[in-house]
Amino acid sequence: MKIILKKDVESVGKAGNLLNVSDGYARNFLIPRGLGIEASSKNMKDLKDEMETAAKRVTKEKKAAQSMVERLEGVTCNISRKVGQQDKLFGSVNTKDIGDALREQGIKIDKRDILLEEPIKSLGEFSVKIKLHSGISADIKVVVAGEV
Repeated sequence: MKIILKKDVESVGKAGNLLNVSDGYARNFLIPRGLGIEASSKNMKDLKDEMETAAKRVTKEKKAAQSMVERLEGVTCNISRKVGQQDKLFGSVNTKDIGDALREQGIKIDKRDILLEEPIKSLGEFSVKIKLHSGISADIKVVVAGEV
């Protein structure tokens, strides 16, 4: 039986592949779980349309990410925190703080897209990577200053 995979199936194939599998595997496993559909001419046309729409969406998202990279070039986040002895911070600066500082500058970035290995716990200037799309990222400068 010819099947079009709707989702990636380990050791079988990737979404969108046209495969020839046994009738029992298709009827008892792939189709009931929504992993595949029978390869009729209508389903083939629908799949082609879905793939074209997805490709257009990905292209649009990549263009938006590239424009955001240009917008983020040279952006500096200034964050002030209370400090104790020896200029040690009370608490730390995390992705939420950086996201809030960017939002104040009119740049909306989700905190999950800010890649920070561990929270910043000292004063100074740090480079922080922001993931905008798969394979597209930007670096911003975060300056942590002491509050008087």
